[in-house]
Amino acid sequence: MEKKDRAHGAHVIVFPYPAQGHINPMLQFSKRLAFKGLRVTFAVTKFVSKSMHTNSNSVQVQLISDGFDDGGFEQAESIHDYLSRFKEVGSLTLAELIKKQDSSGKPVDCLIYDSFFPWALDVAKQFGLVGAPFFTQMCAVNNIYYHVHQGLLHLPVREPVVSIPGLPAIDIGDMPSYISDPQSYPAYHAMIMSQFSNTEKVDWIFVNTFNKLEEEMIEWMEKRFPLRAIGPTIPSMYLDKQVEDDSDYGLHLYKPDSGDCINWLNKRAEGSVVYVSFGSMAALSVEQMEEIAWGLRRSDSYFLWVVRRSEAEKLPSKFVEETSDKGLIVTWCPQLEVLTHNTVGCFVTHCGWNSTLEGVSLGVPMVGIPQWTDQIPNAKFVQDIWGMGLRAQPNEKGIVSREEVERCVREIMEEEKVKEIRKNAIKWRDLAREAVGEGGTSDKNIDEFVVTLVGLQSVSHSHH
Repeated sequence: MEKKDRAHGAHVIVFPYPAQGHINPMLQFSKRLAFKGLRVTFAVTKFVSKSMHTNSNSVQVQLISDGFDDGGFEQAESIHDYLSRFKEVGSLTLAELIKKQDSSGKPVDCLIYDSFFPWALDVAKQFGLVGAPFFTQMCAVNNIYYHVHQGLLHLPVREPVVSIPGLPAIDIGDMPSYISDPQSYPAYHAMIMSQFSNTEKVDWIFVNTFNKLEEEMIEWMEKRFPLRAIGPTIPSMYLDKQVEDDSDYGLHLYKPDSGDCINWLNKRAEGSVVYVSFGSMAALSVEQMEEIAWGLRRSDSYFLWVVRRSEAEKLPSKFVEETSDKGLIVTWCPQLEVLTHNTVGCFVTHCGWNSTLEGVSLGVPMVGIPQWTDQIPNAKFVQDIWGMGLRAQPNEKGIVSREEVERCVREIMEEEKVKEIRKNAIKWRDLAREAVGEGGTSDKNIDEFVVTLVGLQSVSHSHH
């Protein structure tokens, strides 16, 4: 336990955007900081806390408000309404939380906040705290947005191919949808761009990635920002095994029931199952669901497909019955356990950044079927930069056809070509483990932050 004493428990509040894909990585980062001896308070909205089942003893959960305590995001009239109310009510309740911690003898030293909330830096500075945004997307994507924010890349983009320092040349079609189609979600577009509105005033920037995965990109960003890669933020048991009792995300906004999937997988042959999941947010069109369904059927592989309840009616009628010999469709499954199961040979994914990082860190070849935002460049990187999967190509209507789904799945499950993809998948898995393992790049970056914070803390608290 000598670690705990050394850090005198400098106190950090970690404040995520209240969606599963943001809470999970930031809660995992919080557990790492606690393991390194910091005192960590995790600030979530009242609404999210109602459905949050967290089992972490090392991190204390405290509540703030987004102004929609009864219904969260769904209760707001629009995206814009939600975000502007959150800024107003969130700023006040976050400030109250900091005061409350101070008065109970646990003064706060640092606020780590989701990069979607640049206004949180104003709250941090109001109390003289160290302020650090946490970016839940890959560095390359952040850099694309940074170039737009700085006016270095103009929208709408007129050129078919865009070149940005530290990145390979990217076709406009491989850009995040906020770039290729800036009109699509104006409020989200504004939020994404505002991430860079005050980066010159921050003390640190944390990104959920690791140095080897985006080497040139991170080098370029590090020269301009106090930026550190601290990922992958995947439970320690699956990577470096340093952090005790860290075997899952410990937060499920969906009720877990994992027995079925694992029992079913146990009956299959090694590498014979295609695992399919489009994350906790993606909503596919009925036509796209049908094409994926029949593509899986035609691929003639075993498949385990996670279809959320709200999406289930989009499945073709009788599909479940007709495919029960080969397929299992569930509403939820423990994704990390499934991806590490030796029967899973391929991961069909929407390429959200957390899922992509899980595929990378667990060494599973991927088929990307991205829908929007950063999923599109993530899928490009999976295929063209990291060489550990295929990106399914949509047709002229923007739909990935059943033939294309079948082609990609068959290629990964059967063909000789895949030897290279499997080799790369293992290479990236080993590099991810190395990064968060003792003395790895992400581990050292976290240590540097902890040591600096503790040094500052001992100076500032002696003046109180």
